[in-house]
Amino acid sequence: MNIEGILAILLIFGGGIVIAVSFSPVGRAVAERIRGRAEPQMDPVIYEELERMRGELSELHERVDFTERLLAKGRERESLPGTQ
Repeated sequence: MNIEGILAILLIFGGGIVIAVSFSPVGRAVAERIRGRAEPQMDPVIYEELERMRGELSELHERVDFTERLLAKGRERESLPGTQ
């Protein structure tokens, strides 16, 4: 088969697939998103969960910092002469 025949087949089937997807609900949603009409709609529960997780992450960050400071103090004491 020559290259022109392969390209023709790809364009025919590829074009058909693109047209089929563009008329589907997914294609319409993508088009609206590209146009800037559709805003992401999130349930308020998701926002609450996100805020809760941010708080937990912040608390975890503080705990890691505290643990690092404790470990650093322990290493400093071990490296000082006369302390055991």
